[in-house]
Amino acid sequence: MKLTRSVSALLLAAALPLMRAQAPASDPSGPIKFGGVTVTGTLRSRLYFWDWFQPAAGNNTYQYSGNLFRIGLSQSRDTWDWNAEFAVPFLLGLPSNATGTGPQQGALGLGANYFSANSASRNTAMIFPKQLYLRFDGLGGNKGHTLQMGRFEFLDGSEVLPKNATLAAVKRDRVFQRLIGTFGFSDVGRSFDGVHYAYATKSDNFTFIGAVPTRGVFQVDGWGWNRIGFGYTSYTHQWGSPRHAADTRFFFIEYDDFRHILKTDNRPLAARRGDMANIRIDTFGGHTLHAFETGSGTVDLLFWGAVQTGRWGVQQQRAGALDIEGGFQPRTLPTVRPWLRGGFTYGSGDGNPNDNRHGTFFQLLPTPRPYARFPFFNMMNTEDRFAILLLRPHPKVTVSSEFHALRLSNANDFWYSGGGAFQPWTFGYTGRATSGRRSLGNLYDTGVDYRVNRKLTLSAYLGYTQGLAVMEQIYPNGKDGRFGYLEFNQRF
Repeated sequence: MKLTRSVSALLLAAALPLMRAQAPASDPSGPIKFGGVTVTGTLRSRLYFWDWFQPAAGNNTYQYSGNLFRIGLSQSRDTWDWNAEFAVPFLLGLPSNATGTGPQQGALGLGANYFSANSASRNTAMIFPKQLYLRFDGLGGNKGHTLQMGRFEFLDGSEVLPKNATLAAVKRDRVFQRLIGTFGFSDVGRSFDGVHYAYATKSDNFTFIGAVPTRGVFQVDGWGWNRIGFGYTSYTHQWGSPRHAADTRFFFIEYDDFRHILKTDNRPLAARRGDMANIRIDTFGGHTLHAFETGSGTVDLLFWGAVQTGRWGVQQQRAGALDIEGGFQPRTLPTVRPWLRGGFTYGSGDGNPNDNRHGTFFQLLPTPRPYARFPFFNMMNTEDRFAILLLRPHPKVTVSSEFHALRLSNANDFWYSGGGAFQPWTFGYTGRATSGRRSLGNLYDTGVDYRVNRKLTLSAYLGYTQGLAVMEQIYPNGKDGRFGYLEFNQRF
């Protein structure tokens, strides 16, 4: 923590003379520049509305404000660049009693997570370095080699953004950050401290990352580390023809959690308390994404899958997950430009809490919200049958509606939620026993994005979950839930 602050101070000190050397650029639509240093900033402000499933006692209906201001200094040279970006999250009006008292009821929405992660404060804020890195291009005179060192952001799957618009959109929304991500939907997020190496050609990309995740996500203090490390390696290939564009990736992730804290799984509490051994999981996977141009419209297909081996403390890790999706953009109805998508996502569960095998797919350090817009579930022990309708009635307006039929993969395992470690003493995932029930709920939602101009976007979201057998068991006073927000996002 002291080392990171010292590096921050040194970079700022180096940048100040350059900033004084020249007045800001006069172009109001472009970035602000002082000499060779570019200054950028964003302010994202949300007003949240929660109506969680009804507990026996506790506040499940509340509102609060989550805000994140980011300001960055950067400079690019011929063969290297640097970036020093600082984040200021500030949360206002957090709920003080949004925790259920009944069996397994737990946190009643994300407001409870923010409140408990920040010393039970209703209003809290902090400043910390979000990114702080040096990046070298063309190492050893070889074009295509890039080495990044320091604190940076990374989303697995984002190594290559396809030139094909359909592939790029599907990859951004349905592939990025399933297993490693910044949790950027939260009002703090996470970064990674380490090294990021990439070698890229016109059609191929090889990437390696070795890093530790920073604190954050729900805790506004993002200075320190978690006692977790991971190595990520991927190979991505762009291929196809003028009427068939394709993107294929293979990846391997080694994840090591050496925090000696209570694990979240379906074993009896006494067994879990007796198992403080490391979690070391190897994940092998890949995706292939295709877009076909036909006479009636564009068809897209996505296959994503992963298997896991290794150790879950004293148990063996044996788990897997898959996602199969398809979409169609018909040439009809050009005034709204519809895009219909559907698919099935599966994450394995554990069928026997008393054996030596842990069968629950572990989602590592993802950003779960793109795949669970009402964030009460993730890919762990979950089956998700879904349909998506995207409408684009105007270049500045996008309307997205989704339906998800959710149930647990294994009735003997937990209903899991969360997105990975965010502080050393909190596991990062919660699990609720369901007494053998599998049906979780039907989720209906709609989101609207309005891009007012190049720098300002306004968004709104509303989700409704019709709770089924699991919710009836855990929340007998009210099995349905609602979640929504209004968002203002300004770039400077």
